[in-house]
Formats: sequence, C-alpha cells, structure tokens
Amino acid sequence: MGYARTGNPTWTALEDVLGTLEGGQALAFASGMAAVAAVFELLPQGAVLVAPHSPYGGTARLLDLLEADRGVQVRRVDVSDTDETIAAMADAAMLWVESPTNPLLAVADLPRLFEAGRQRRVICCADNTFATPLNQRPLDLGADVVVHSVTKYLAGHSDLVLGAAVTRDQAAYQRLLEHRTYRGAIPGPLETWIALRGIRTLDLRLERAQRSAAVLAQRLVSHPRVERVRYPGLPDDPGHGRAAAQMNGFGGMISFEPVGDVATADRLCRSTRLWVHATSLGGVESSLERRRRWDEESATVPETLIRLSVGIEDVDDLWADLAQALEQLG
Repeated sequence: MGYARTGNPTWTALEDVLGTLEGGQALAFASGMAAVAAVFELLPQGAVLVAPHSPYGGTARLLDLLEADRGVQVRRVDVSDTDETIAAMADAAMLWVESPTNPLLAVADLPRLFEAGRQRRVICCADNTFATPLNQRPLDLGADVVVHSVTKYLAGHSDLVLGAAVTRDQAAYQRLLEHRTYRGAIPGPLETWIALRGIRTLDLRLERAQRSAAVLAQRLVSHPRVERVRYPGLPDDPGHGRAAAQMNGFGGMISFEPVGDVATADRLCRSTRLWVHATSLGGVESSLERRRRWDEESATVPETLIRLSVGIEDVDDLWADLAQALEQLG
C-alpha cells in the first residue's frame, strides 16, 4: 500500500463529481491557490502569460511572484476587450481568464478567446469559481484547464479550504498530478468529504442566490446613494449580452460603488447586521467587503468598490439591511 498522499477513495469521490460537472478529469488540491499555482507550473521558464489586469487578489500576487522569481512575462489585459486579449496572445504560452472577473464582474468572450488560443497553441485556463459548472462549462467552450476555489460555491458553507483543477488533456492532467503528489498540495480527506456533502445542495443554493442577486442589483441601481452597480444580469451591464449567450445564469455576485469616499464605503460595510463583513464568498450566508482594503487587490479596482456575495436568506431581509446601511451614509 502506498501513501495516502498519492490518492484515496474520498478524493476520488469528489473528483468524480467535479469531473462530471465540468466534463473532464478532476484533481482536488489543498486550496484554490494550490490549484492555481499547479496550473502555472505548466508554464516554461520565461514564458509569456496573458492574464486579467484585475483578477482575484491572490492570483494577482502570484502573478507578481512569477515575474520576479521565474522570469515569466505577464501581459495584463482587459479580458472583456476581446481584440486586446487576442493581440496579447501573439507569442504567449498561456491565457488565464476569469469570467465573470473577481471583483469587477467583467465578462469575457470565452469561445472567441479559446478559439484564438487554440489557433496559436496557447494553453487556455479558466477560473470558474464565480460561475460554477452549473452556470458555465469552460471546457465545452474550448478551455484546456478549469480551476475552482472549492472553498466558495461548490462547498458552500464557509467551513473549509479546498481547490480543484479539471482538464481533458491527459498530459496536463499528469503534470498537475505530479505537482500535487510531490509538492504536497494535497487536500485533507475530511475537507474533501465535507465539500462533497456541500455540492449536493449546489443547485438549490445557486438558484436562490442568483434570483436574489437579480432583485438586489435592480434595487441598488435605483438607490440615490449608489453610484454604480456591476452585475451581468442587468440589461444595461456591459457584459450582459455575452453572459446571456454563454452562461446558464448570472450568478450571485454583485459589486457596487456607493456615493462618497473610502471612509463612506467602510462605514457602510460596518453598518450591516445581516450581511457578514468578510472576505470569503459563495456561502449560504451573505457577505460583503470593500475589496481595496487588501494590499494585493489590483489598483484598477475602484477604492470604494464593495463586493457582495448573495446567500440564501430572504431577499427582503437582505435588502432591508443594505438599505438601512445606505441610509446611514447621508
């Protein structure tokens, strides 16, 4: 018998489920960032990597480290600008995309980008954490590798840290498996079992969250203390058409900018009672935070932007709590 580090039945059960959901072969990792780091190991030394200018903060910091430590040239683009992104792939080895992006909720034209990547022999990778495989299957749209922070929507209860990568490419799968095995990025069997249990309610949780998110986004748009709302489900959102074409739903994430300065946004986050002021997302509880409070967040993200993760509470209770916090602003 070998080490459990090389595999165990609990991992296999979760990987079978994730592989079926995404349409590929899955590997569980100790965290979302462990999965991201393993995928970046597919890059040759000094290669060119095309990535969003405002990705998840942990990914943004890892991109900085890749530039400093491995000589990777990172070309940061607006992934919602298809022409700009395709032009940046001219001699690239990898495209890394989030759609919708975290936290600006920009939507990329995934079929066009992945087709352009295939023509240029670029490894196309998608962080599908926000959409989940119920709303979007990047492998079907042409991606080579899909990554998840299982911590978020898939597990759904804010009680574990876990990640996953899914691919249909056998060579990529073997390299990711080697990375996990010999660099120790392995998940705990208990966390894996808890995630598997959480996935059983993913459909119910996501359906409730995105239904409530649509209501809250519309109400935020109409509020006089709100300057801008970012949600692909809004008909006038820049990413609405693309999201409607390539997604099965618009998700449970909203970002908005209140009228006022940073102190105003911070005060709003401290004034809610039902919404939890926390950095995680995708759980049954609704949470919010001002993203630029973290040093690793991209400077392209507005200082006052507040990201909302809509949970499964009653939508009118959620709105009442947001509304009272907004009214306190002035």
